[in-house]
Amino acid sequence: MSLPGVVSARIVAGPSGAVDEIHVLTTDEVQPKATVRNVESALLAHLGMRVSHKKISVATTNEPGMRRSDEFRSVATPVSVPVVAPDLKRRLYFEDVEVRRSRTKGVACRVTLKKGDEVFVGESEGMENERQRIELASRAALAAITAAEGNVRTLGLEGCRVIDAFERQFVFVGVSARMGRESALLTGSAEVKESPEQSAVLATLDATNRWVDYVK
Repeated sequence: MSLPGVVSARIVAGPSGAVDEIHVLTTDEVQPKATVRNVESALLAHLGMRVSHKKISVATTNEPGMRRSDEFRSVATPVSVPVVAPDLKRRLYFEDVEVRRSRTKGVACRVTLKKGDEVFVGESEGMENERQRIELASRAALAAITAAEGNVRTLGLEGCRVIDAFERQFVFVGVSARMGRESALLTGSAEVKESPEQSAVLATLDATNRWVDYVK
């Protein structure tokens, strides 16, 4: 909604929470192709989310006095895209990640998440190396998520990688999720800013928060 010329925006989600369609209404001050590029760049820069231009449709209006409207501002649940819908509430929020090193135990990672006024903690231990640290952070995040949501859902880490793209680094996480007979491979990403471990936690939340909302 903050992009030049945008009057309203709507996102349509698929069953897994992935973005299927993005519909944007703009004034005629910006060309549709430029708006598509702006949307792609904004989602990638702010959320580390790569969306194909084929999923973005733009309609223009030259109606005088056209103002931004709240009519199309809501995002179809369960997608969490605060750039488009700042009022969408996430279930779990990142609070803290702590990495401790020990000669005997290697590395221990402790992740703290918040759900309303409640605090949930998850821990994981392993050997010392860069890849292992982000995996430990993601596993600790999953442990905290399980503590918050109970054992109704089974979450497991499929993999965690640091990826270089667009002169930046991103952490990409894959999580296997199962509830009863329903299963899914969830993916999430986050740009590395403070630390790779923190980004691993944020990427894990990016993957799981949408699915948690979907299965409710």
